[in-house]
Amino acid sequence: MLQIGDGIHCFSVVFVVVLLGTRSAVCSTVVTASLYVFLLMFRYPQVPSGRVRQVLRPSKAVQSGGVSLVAHRGGGHDAPENTLAAIREAGENGATGVELDLEFSADGVPLLMHDETVDRTTNGSGLLSKLRFSELSELDASAKHRLREKFRGERIPTLQEAVEECIKLQLTIYFDVKGHPDESASALKEMYDKHPVLYNTSIVCSFEPKVIYKMRQVDPEVVTALTHRPWSLSRLGDGTPRFSSLWKHHWMQALDVLLDWAHHHLLWNLCGVSAFLVQKNFISPDYVQYWAERGVEVVGWTINTAVEKQYYQELLKISYITDSLREDCEPHY
Repeated sequence: MLQIGDGIHCFSVVFVVVLLGTRSAVCSTVVTASLYVFLLMFRYPQVPSGRVRQVLRPSKAVQSGGVSLVAHRGGGHDAPENTLAAIREAGENGATGVELDLEFSADGVPLLMHDETVDRTTNGSGLLSKLRFSELSELDASAKHRLREKFRGERIPTLQEAVEECIKLQLTIYFDVKGHPDESASALKEMYDKHPVLYNTSIVCSFEPKVIYKMRQVDPEVVTALTHRPWSLSRLGDGTPRFSSLWKHHWMQALDVLLDWAHHHLLWNLCGVSAFLVQKNFISPDYVQYWAERGVEVVGWTINTAVEKQYYQELLKISYITDSLREDCEPHY
């Protein structure tokens, strides 16, 4: 059950903001009380901590000091991202798990792909939403990779193929869902029904709270996480502004502040997440402690240098996502 103290800061801020806007103590009280009742009625409880630990700190992680090493997109520096080859390379290179991106073809086949188009990673061109899987299966997913000669002919895998490969290699799966809440929840639920072992070996993650909330609606036993990068609405992954228009940039910055507050004080509670996947520049010992007090584990991304990895393993003692298990590299945005 939601305890009043859990969200005292959240409710206090809501009360003050509404009070300043309406100048009515009664209105502020009603709005704040309504928010509390809403959370009480519609929030999902966190998955039991024992099972969360199985997922986020599996027995394989003992070799790395109890910290999970998760290959980003399967390890996009070491092999073509989001392919079976990447999953196999990650297993061979000592990864505890893999982060994989879920998308859909025009005919509704769940598959692995990070972008909305195939242009960046394959020898094809066009929107995923316009290409049938029969067309996608003909593309070379290694065409733009630095090691394309080694992995020539690697195909775009289906979700089913990727899941079976991970289970075979005993790798934890971080399902990164970009959108399509209903379709994604349905496709993942089918995987969990076919492979119950996933309840102890996978986690569903997304930047979009509605995706996670839908997943908890479909199956409240699934371990979930919110993914967050402060200033993600106004800036790209490398820090450059998304918009050239000054007014639009400042407007999105204001929304970024609101989103950041909501993630840390409201949305995580509503969705009942077990982990928070956060961009590395914003993680500190105090930040890890903040979430630990709420029963939420922090996972950092994208940790790509030996110095960073040592910091995460020895000082922060939290799991991290990396583009390479072999060498230092630039982050893949």
